[in-house]
Amino acid sequence: MHGRMARYTFSGDAQELAQRAEEGILPIFEAQPGFRAYSVIASEGEIMSFSAWDTAEQAEAANAAAAGWVGENMAAYLDLKESRIGEILFSTTLGVTTKAGATA
Repeated sequence: MHGRMARYTFSGDAQELAQRAEEGILPIFEAQPGFRAYSVIASEGEIMSFSAWDTAEQAEAANAAAAGWVGENMAAYLDLKESRIGEILFSTTLGVTTKAGATA
């Protein structure tokens, strides 16, 4: 399983921006193959998003979809600082474990 993490600086109300993401980008992610989870976190003047996907290729496709949606709908409020894709090594929520033959 793979994750996509993005870190943004923002202007405006974080709660309102998260609601816009939930209503806008979440349905796009849910319609894509391999989608597992999506979270948005606010901390110290930044918003971070995390999404989980079955494969690295699906996470890359999500990266493109997110960039397109943010560019069209949130460019005035969000400035992308970092975006990364990597393998999820352990997650209790997603059932990923490091123990052979076990589920989290």
